[in-house]
Amino acid sequence: MTPFRILASQRPQPGRPEAAGPSRWVRPRQAGRQAGRQAGRQGTTPRRDVPPPLWRQLAQPRSRARARPRPAVTWRPPAGSAPPPGSRGRPPARPPAAARSSSRAAVEGVGRPPGRKPRGAADRACDSVSPARSAGPMAAAAMAEQESARNGARNRGGVQRVEGKLRASVEKGDYYEAHQMYRTLFFRYMSQSKHTEARELMCSGALLFFSHGQQNSAADLSMLVLESLEKAEVEVADELLENLAKLFSLMDPNSPERVAFVSRALKWSSGGSGKLGHPRLHQLLALTLWKEQNYCESRYHFLHSADGEGCAHMLVEYSTSRGFRSEVDMFVAQAVLQFLCLKNKSSASVVFTTYTQKHPSIENGPPFVQPLLNFIWFLLLAVDGGKLTVFTVLCEQYQPSLRRDPMYNEYLDRIGQLFFGVPPKQTSSYGGLLGNLLSSLMGASEQEGEDSQDDSSPIELD
Repeated sequence: MTPFRILASQRPQPGRPEAAGPSRWVRPRQAGRQAGRQAGRQGTTPRRDVPPPLWRQLAQPRSRARARPRPAVTWRPPAGSAPPPGSRGRPPARPPAAARSSSRAAVEGVGRPPGRKPRGAADRACDSVSPARSAGPMAAAAMAEQESARNGARNRGGVQRVEGKLRASVEKGDYYEAHQMYRTLFFRYMSQSKHTEARELMCSGALLFFSHGQQNSAADLSMLVLESLEKAEVEVADELLENLAKLFSLMDPNSPERVAFVSRALKWSSGGSGKLGHPRLHQLLALTLWKEQNYCESRYHFLHSADGEGCAHMLVEYSTSRGFRSEVDMFVAQAVLQFLCLKNKSSASVVFTTYTQKHPSIENGPPFVQPLLNFIWFLLLAVDGGKLTVFTVLCEQYQPSLRRDPMYNEYLDRIGQLFFGVPPKQTSSYGGLLGNLLSSLMGASEQEGEDSQDDSSPIELD
């Protein structure tokens, strides 16, 4: 039999009359449920002496720290003005919204013609349009140029920072590591189409390695400079030519990289065509070789430049330092004939005049004591006249002087074709039918390539 207990509230208490009616007997669990339902109806929760479980304590939000009250700011009137009466240091009251809107409308209405509506929010939004759009395409183009200039300055700043780090590495003596870093940055810039940054970085790096005596690393970076010029298809400029000439002057004269560098530089300066290179680059190379006393190579580059006066001064030094006294006329004669083979009459005249005036072993003329100099003088006059008979008689009369060098007759044959209309010689080392066939084939090929022969000379100008 289930035991029954009497609720504490229903037990008889001493000094208190017992309630009428039968006593209520309930089970303990049922009594607890009834007490809970009764507390729910009254909106209260039965008090529990047992603390809540740990997971409920952790789930309860932490009480936030109360914000510290900010100190009150006392409004102070401007200097030189008295506060309004009754303010007691408080700021003036802000006018209501209606008053503010009316005052703004009054300000905006100043200068408006009668009958025109006040400006609304859409009109005020139009004022925020960018000045480039409101001013037109000219202002937009100007702002685009300014933006590109800022980007260029930013890129130059980045290149300068990288140069500083690499320079510090070279100063420490880490030449190999710095060289590899230069190459890595070059290919990274080229992949990003930053050809100018790559060229400037390689040029500065080559000069840095030259200053520390690292010829191999400097020559390699110099070749990368040419590679950037070739891939970017940069137009020829005097500044670029001077930079290339400076790199050439710092290279070892006996290094094989120098020959490859000159060949690629001349090819790039000619625009990739079959020409012999830019005259300005030839002039700079000739001056560098002249300082090195490499007169043969210097004369070659002077011939393909437009600096006849510089070539004459170099020939005077060449003749006085390494030539025989009996050959003073042959130095200038060969140079003049080669200039004429290249169809450069002005440089030929300048070389002859300057050489005969500056050479200490040549008396003032014309006429000159040396017959070969007189022949050159008459030849320049005949080229200006363009008469074939004068040219033929001149070559016949001075044959004894022309036999001093077997190359003179070959030069004169080419000059006769260019300036006097002399047909090219048909020479064949074969006889009979085979010789005639070869002669006809050679004549056809020469007739097809007549235009190309006018621009270049088949004679070796050594």
